[in-house]
Amino acid sequence: MTRARTKTAPLVVLLLVAILGLSFASLLHGSTDILGPEEVLRGVLSWVGLDEPLDKGLQGVLLLRGRRTLVALGVGASLAFAGALLQGLFRNPLASPSVLGISTGASVGASIAILAVGGYGLPMVVERAVEVAPFLVMVFAFLGALFTTLVVSALGTRGGRLSVPTLLLAGIAMNTCLGGVLAGIQAFALSDNLEMAKALMSWTFGSLTDHSAVRVAVVWIGLCTGLCVLPFVSRELDLFAGGEEDAAALGVNVGRTKLLVLGAASLVTGTAVAVAGQIAFLGLVVPHVLRIFVGSSHLRILPLSLLAGATFLLGADLLQRLILGTAYLGPGVLMSLIGGPFFLFLLVRSRKELRTW
Repeated sequence: MTRARTKTAPLVVLLLVAILGLSFASLLHGSTDILGPEEVLRGVLSWVGLDEPLDKGLQGVLLLRGRRTLVALGVGASLAFAGALLQGLFRNPLASPSVLGISTGASVGASIAILAVGGYGLPMVVERAVEVAPFLVMVFAFLGALFTTLVVSALGTRGGRLSVPTLLLAGIAMNTCLGGVLAGIQAFALSDNLEMAKALMSWTFGSLTDHSAVRVAVVWIGLCTGLCVLPFVSRELDLFAGGEEDAAALGVNVGRTKLLVLGAASLVTGTAVAVAGQIAFLGLVVPHVLRIFVGSSHLRILPLSLLAGATFLLGADLLQRLILGTAYLGPGVLMSLIGGPFFLFLLVRSRKELRTW
């Protein structure tokens, strides 16, 4: 325990430095290399009134890159935080928003909202599409994520006790069912409205580009709201390690803790998916790797997941931009290529444990 604590402070510093460095590099590099370090620094200082802005065109380019950077940081932090919450609640490193179907549920909710504002909803909603779209997509994504979370939790609980194999099977089943619903929605749009179908399909691959200030605000408001549960669940999730009955015997309000964790995980996942689409496995990989370095205490895991998730997604996005250039993969595709093999590795490593669950 002492050794894990000694690693926490240097890791926090390392992650903060990495976030600052990656953010600056993300502002430097885009589809065109027309901004130098001095121009980026001047443009950033102009945002806080400490310098003159760049020429209008350059300042606009910097603004777009800044929004992309903020979205990547917020989405990465949100998904990693949700994964850490779910792994603590379900006492299993295989739990994550993507594995349990929560991300897919949020995508279904977001897709329904897109249809509603794109011409298939009530006239009053369609007429005010530009104004209500970001918030309607966020609300529906949250509701989709929350619904999926509650269903999977209910199916994974038998006789008041959580069954991990049943939980994972319930997640697979929900992913299959919701994936079918999502494909049906896309097929319907494809036969009627190509532009609508393109917007829906972009959710499947994820996107960190072309975001407005409202969308940036949505993901960060959702994340900051979800963080409000930290003082009420960090210690409690540590006590959940021995099971719900032991946690209750130690004074934990089990019902309240589960409600807060599930609500926060659904909220941050829903807002992340509403802004950036499906980005799988990030919530699986990041908390699991952190436990190797800092132990299992959620007082450390939860805050560090925010920093590590933000670093991981922004770093992966920047690295592929530097390597692939215009041949850009969506973040959902990229994270699946990384997280899929990692998930298989965890399953193979956990075979002995699975026999006892």
